[in-house]
This record gives sequence, C-alpha cells and structure tokens, in this order.
Amino acid sequence: MIDIKQIRENPERYKKAALDKRINADVDRLIEVARQISLAKKQLQEIATDKNKTGKSIPKLADGEKAAALAQLADLKKRESQYNGEIKDLCPVFEDLMLQVPQPADADVPLGRDDTENIEIRTEGDIPTFDFEVKDHLQLGVDLGIIDVERGVKLAGTRNYFLKGDGALLHWAVLRYALDLMVERGYCPLTVPLLMKDEAMRGTGYYPGAEEQTYRMERDGLNLVGTAEVPLTAYRMNEILSAEELPLKFVGQSSCFRREAGAAGKDTYGLYRIHQFDKVEQVIICANSEVQSNTHHHEILANAEAVLRGLGLPYRVVNVCTGDLGRGQAKKFDIETWMPSREGYCETHSASKFNDFQARRMNLRYRDPQTQKNLYCHTLNNTVIASPRVLIPVMELCQNRDGSITIPEVLRPYMGGKEVIG
Repeated sequence: MIDIKQIRENPERYKKAALDKRINADVDRLIEVARQISLAKKQLQEIATDKNKTGKSIPKLADGEKAAALAQLADLKKRESQYNGEIKDLCPVFEDLMLQVPQPADADVPLGRDDTENIEIRTEGDIPTFDFEVKDHLQLGVDLGIIDVERGVKLAGTRNYFLKGDGALLHWAVLRYALDLMVERGYCPLTVPLLMKDEAMRGTGYYPGAEEQTYRMERDGLNLVGTAEVPLTAYRMNEILSAEELPLKFVGQSSCFRREAGAAGKDTYGLYRIHQFDKVEQVIICANSEVQSNTHHHEILANAEAVLRGLGLPYRVVNVCTGDLGRGQAKKFDIETWMPSREGYCETHSASKFNDFQARRMNLRYRDPQTQKNLYCHTLNNTVIASPRVLIPVMELCQNRDGSITIPEVLRPYMGGKEVIG
C-alpha cells in the first residue's frame, strides 16, 4: 500500500505506475474520496467543538435560552450522525481504491508490456550438447518408473501427479539441499501454516488480484497459500520491531497450491505448471532503507544462484520489465533455467523487492533509534528452489544415452550415496 500523502503530492507518478504495470487504478477517484473523508472529519471536529461549548453553556442559561441551546445541540448531533455515516460509507471505498494503487517501479526497471520484453542481464553455465536423441522429463520419468501422471490425474484431476521411488527421493533431496544451504547462510528456518486468513493475503499484496489463482476455503474464511512468502512475510504483522532485530532472515519449506486459471498450451505438459508443488522460500525484513533493500535484493538472488550452480544447471538472470511486475514489486530479478524439452530458458526463481509496500499493508514497523519514530520495514523475497519444476532441467540435462539419470553430486548424500537413477 502507498502513503496517501505521496499520492496526493504526485498523482501523475502513480498514474504512470499503473499504466506501466498495466494495472487498473483510479487515482483521481481515490484523491476525491480522500478529500471527501478529510472534509467530513474536519466538520466533525468543528461539531465536537461546538457541542462542547454549547453543552457547557446550558447550565448558565436562562430557561428561555436553554430551549434554543438544546435545539442547537440536537441539530449538532444530527449533523454529527450524518457525517459519521458519510465517513462509514466512504472508508470502504477509500480502502478498495488504495489497494489497487501499484508501487512505482525503480528507475532502472525496463519499460515493457510482458515477459517477452524482460532484459537479460547475464547467462551462467554452459548448455550441454548430446550425441543421442534426448528425452523430455516425462518420458524419462515414465520409463524409469519415477513419475506417474496418469494416476495423479485419475485421483485429483488435470495437472496432478505422483513422484515414485527415486523420483520422490530426488524431489526431497533438492528441497533439503536448498534448505540446508540457507540455514548455513544464517537464515532462520520456519515451518509455516498453509491456510491463511484474508488479512495475510491482503497484507502481502496477493489480494486483490490473485483471488482467481487461489484455492479459497470460503466456509472457513481461509486460503491455501501459493507460496511460503505469505506466512513468512506476515509472521510479525501488526508488530513494532526493535531496530536491533533487523534484518530478519527467514527460510521456509512448504507445499504450495495454485489454480493456474487461464494457463494453456505446452505449459500444461509434464511438471512445469501444476496445481501443487513444494518450495523453499527466503524472506528478508529490513530497515526502511533503499540502500539496504538493494543490497539484500542481490543477496537473495545470489543464494538462489548458489543452489543452481551446486546442481550444475545453466541459467540466465533477467531484469523484469514493468508490465511483468506485480502490484507491489519495485523491482524483480527472474532466474530462468535451461530446459532442453522446452528449447529455452524457463522461469524457476523470482527475486522481488517491495520497499515498504507490504509492510504498510501489514502494519509491520520498527522503532528507529535515531528519530525515535516508528518506521515501516522493507521486505524482500525469492524462491530458493521449487520442485518438481526444477526436476525438469535436472532430469533432462543429466540424462544418459541408456535413459538413466546421473544424480548431481550435491544431492547424493540425501539419496543414500546413490549416483545414478536407472
């Protein structure tokens, strides 16, 4: 959420942000509603002053004057009720309009319409060549008996699957490797609840906007999370932290659920875009500092890159353009890993910087020791690893002529020392 004072001072900046991000936000209507609320509150203050003055004068008035004063007091109460009703009606409108306003992108974010206009920053690792006909991950998995999509669909519908035997072990090995790396780097591990209240979804910026992609439990007023970012970031919401606590660095592993409404085409094949997966997520909550935010942004990106380098996977880093940014993101780096069956780099990680956008929504603040004021924190998050999507490049890039898969060396300790799936 944005400070309404900033929107009033520079409305054109937020109109441009909405245009650049291709997000609907009625900034003019917001400012007008804010003005009406402000005027109503001002009237209430004046009425309160008049009521107090009139009430104190009544005992001193003559009988004839008291009747006029009481009538005046009754009129003031009637007007007070009208203005309170006006504010009651306008406040939900104001809140809804405020939730629509996007955060402006950083100055170095490229202008663009969608992910096709993201800008490549660099590539890492060499794309291997094969002297035999390669199989895609689903062919490999079925032939090796480690992926069963058919029975997953039979029991749970489209985009569901079973991982079996070494497939399940490879999945868990990837997650545990990533989690251990993050703990070694000083991040506090948390197990997280998977059902979140709407308040947490709004606080982290998923509502409004992601309702159609979320499995909602209307009967209970809860939502299945699409990422551990939500509980990790909202963990301390509505609290005032001490400056000494910052930065908070969390890592969580969770199952994730997404409806994937509207997705079609080749994304529906295999394990690329599915309804349920597991992810190791990293979150940083830091002081209200652009310098610190930028430093931590590169830190969380480096953590994810370390995992991919450990797995020996070629990838590239892109600076995400304005049209591909979410409502709250000031800047985002995507990591795209090479997937032979998809003949290109495909997204596996997103490192996002929110400045104080999420913290304002969550009322997450800290006490600044210099100013002695409560300031909103800055928040950042990034995927450390998501599986089984990452199994696509692991399986396809590590396959052998005989259809077996060489297990990356860093994962072997998690698989009992096994070197090959065959």
